[in-house]
Amino acid sequence: MRPSSGLLAHTQAVLARLLEFSAPADQTLSAYFHAHRTMGQRDRAFVAETAYAVLRRKRTLEAAAGSAAPRDLITAALVRVFGHSGRALELDPDLSAKLRSPAEPSAAAQAELPDWLWERLVAQQGESEAAAIARGLLAPAPLDLRVNLAKRSREEVQTALQLEAALTPLSPAGLRLAGKTAINRNPLFLDGSIEVQDEGSQLLAYLLAPRRGEMVADFCAGAGGKTLAISMLMRGSGRVYAMDVSAKRLAALAPRAARAGVSNIHPLVLADENDLRARRLAGKLDRVLVDAPCSGFGTLRRNPDLKWRYGPERVAALAEQQLSILRAAARLLKPGGRLVYATCSILSEENDAVVGRFLQRSPEFEALSCADLLAQQRIALDTGRELRLWPHRHGTDGFFAAAFAKR
Repeated sequence: MRPSSGLLAHTQAVLARLLEFSAPADQTLSAYFHAHRTMGQRDRAFVAETAYAVLRRKRTLEAAAGSAAPRDLITAALVRVFGHSGRALELDPDLSAKLRSPAEPSAAAQAELPDWLWERLVAQQGESEAAAIARGLLAPAPLDLRVNLAKRSREEVQTALQLEAALTPLSPAGLRLAGKTAINRNPLFLDGSIEVQDEGSQLLAYLLAPRRGEMVADFCAGAGGKTLAISMLMRGSGRVYAMDVSAKRLAALAPRAARAGVSNIHPLVLADENDLRARRLAGKLDRVLVDAPCSGFGTLRRNPDLKWRYGPERVAALAEQQLSILRAAARLLKPGGRLVYATCSILSEENDAVVGRFLQRSPEFEALSCADLLAQQRIALDTGRELRLWPHRHGTDGFFAAAFAKR
């Protein structure tokens, strides 16, 4: 069926705002729906799915439509992505034929990446692997849950969910839902038995491997998803400092911790990585996780706007910030303590290069094998000394992690 003119108008208005790339796509979409509360659930789903399809496949849709106008990109998406017929959409026959069989795009356009990002990925991974990575980043992301093992086993939750869910192959706490569903009203979510968290993100807590009674910090805690996973492994004992420069993000942690039934989390809002409140803990902590601010290119399945919002200059600035944050967080550890550095980036500038510079400037730290650390947690995953996760290989978001011990 042909979408109504009103629905297409909403989609065009949303897409026009998204293509400004002035704010994260999910925030822009949420603000639009908040301002248009009379839109039904199906209409919102159509608008969101169509707009995100354009963000994911912007380059080939522009090439097919011969235009970057929102209206033309929506039409191209309806034909090329969702399979609508030109006749049903009442398109000119010549335009319909053009959309069905456009000219061959460049390699970067086929990968649906900006030229600079494609070239960098090819230089770092080789053309064949870069193409496989790009295809993986275009696939829809599944909905992963982390079961709060301090409350229930994941098999128990799997049964109680009454939804089609499989045990995740890597994370001992994960469930993967077969389809998309509003999980935030599920009784198991409301009582803190489950949280939404990508399987790759869940593995970071196991890499840190906190023990009961220890003092631990999640140095870039955000809204606290990994903080809660850390607390779960500690069974609510010890002390977990959730640190972040955003008071707004940290504020979201309190109700989540209350649902999970944990009281060992202590939020600390920092002015920057060198804030005195963090420095007072220097040399006192057993373990520190640094999930550093990054480009987020490993999450393009969920956040396709990032590849258009961030350029090479932003990546270079992030790499400097990441090193500064990592060195500041490292000061908190006591001798024998463990440090984990992670990003959801796929670029070596934010990953291997930062690790190399850190080790060069911090001789008191030695690198650990992530494969060995995960094996100690009975997780059979060997991607080398560093943890490297890819959508096309592991079914997770793209993640990088490195672990260190303080001598």
